[in-house]
Amino acid sequence: MVYRPSLGLFYLENMKSFIVAKKKKQEQAFLDKRRVVTTFLKVIPTYVVGYHTAEKDGYSSVVFAYGEPNNDVNKPQRGQLKKAGIVAPLRFLKEVRIPSSQTVVEISEEGKKGVKVGENTFIIGTQTIVSTSFVEKDTVRVTATSKGKGFQGVVKRHGFAGGPRTHGQSDRERAPGSIGSGTTPGRINKGKRMAGRMGSETVTLKGLRVMSSSDTELCVKGLVPGSVNSYVFIENTTS
Repeated sequence: MVYRPSLGLFYLENMKSFIVAKKKKQEQAFLDKRRVVTTFLKVIPTYVVGYHTAEKDGYSSVVFAYGEPNNDVNKPQRGQLKKAGIVAPLRFLKEVRIPSSQTVVEISEEGKKGVKVGENTFIIGTQTIVSTSFVEKDTVRVTATSKGKGFQGVVKRHGFAGGPRTHGQSDRERAPGSIGSGTTPGRINKGKRMAGRMGSETVTLKGLRVMSSSDTELCVKGLVPGSVNSYVFIENTTS
């Protein structure tokens, strides 16, 4: 799953299978007599709320709802959930775009509409793929929001070495140094590495390996971005 800011939504490359989970804890484990870092993810219920097709809307996507609300859900969102036949209030609505290379067919089961994308079926009002779609040694792609670190200087944000501690520089150890470009171009170019806000960015990690899975939990090899209880999107990329 890849997040594209220009689209404002997630984009599944193969729509094979994916889940939404919460990051819980990180521990060490032993794999082939080697110590590795593992991350435990708690799978949360995710429901299909709606969909779009290229014939009607110009693009294909599936809309999902998940997460327990910390406040009362607003009226438009309650109406959308009620229309989909979902009783439980859910906090987030997330649209996942389907690539044009995938074949999308509208279907109907027991009076409920939905779409079929490849081998996967998404019916409005039903719960999506659970952790049983992931087995040991599967390869997954994880997308999450990294921890926010606030306003940081160039040493922490970009790894600058800083200035020397001698020759009279009593208060310039972590300064960025000269940022001028001379007469030409006579301004600071865009993208100049300077101090600024760090973290709170959407990060995608590829090639993580599933260590174990159950109906409610998934354990993957490696570190996952984000803080504890943050939402994580997991896509199965095993060929």
